[in-house]
Amino acid sequence: QVQLVESEGGLVQAGGSLRLSCAASGRTFSSYVMGWFRQAPGKEREFVTCIERSGSLYYADSVKGRFTISRDNAKNTVYLQMNSLKPEDTAVYYCVAGPKRTVVAAAYDYWGQGTQVTVSS
Repeated sequence: QVQLVESEGGLVQAGGSLRLSCAASGRTFSSYVMGWFRQAPGKEREFVTCIERSGSLYYADSVKGRFTISRDNAKNTVYLQMNSLKPEDTAVYYCVAGPKRTVVAAAYDYWGQGTQVTVSS
């Protein structure tokens, strides 16, 4: 069992930056693929990024070049650095953990509670 707890999101102006963190419980953190999804009002949950055990990184086209995912296995924590934020990045962001890299939300076994990120224009 893995429990994921995201840091508080926030309100930021367009062009600004924000960093989210996700602390995981359990001893097997390093064995999981960690990632982030987001869900905007009235839209389906969408893949944002993930990082494999090897450190390989994957990003949705919409955030490539602006967002950076990283993990610290010693601290059981995954981070999402978000730069050059746009109003369309406004969403609830979810930290996820799963056995393999995929953009399919249902394939991730563990989810955080979600944290709101709002980008004002």
